[in-house]
Amino acid sequence: MYAIVEDSGTQIKLTPGAVLDVDLRQDEAAEGSTITFDRVLALKGEGDDPAKVGTPYLDGASVTAEVIGEIKGDKIDVIKFKRRKNYRRKAGHRQRLLRIRVGDILAKKKAPAKKKAPAKKKTSAKKKTPAASKE
Repeated sequence: MYAIVEDSGTQIKLTPGAVLDVDLRQDEAAEGSTITFDRVLALKGEGDDPAKVGTPYLDGASVTAEVIGEIKGDKIDVIKFKRRKNYRRKAGHRQRLLRIRVGDILAKKKAPAKKKAPAKKKTSAKKKTPAASKE
């Protein structure tokens, strides 16, 4: 079972029990707190269940995750260079990330479809022709 969710403009594939890093949220960064992803794009169930795809999101579907902690990502070197101008600049950056453990993937169950009553057939009335009405 997995779900594809949208978070901070990125699409993330989440499976139950997976540990991964997402963009930092200042308001939900407390260790042990839970995050709910409600913008679910697609769901794939167990076995032969067909995948459900939203337009753009699935109604009632959500994924909960537990916050493990805040970490820093790998260092990225930013280098600016212009040839023959004696211009060189180097800077580094480490993105702050939130490490989470995926919990439950919840999908809203659809109610069984209601059967519609059969449509009534229109009865066609015979039109009188002008010749027949003169007689």
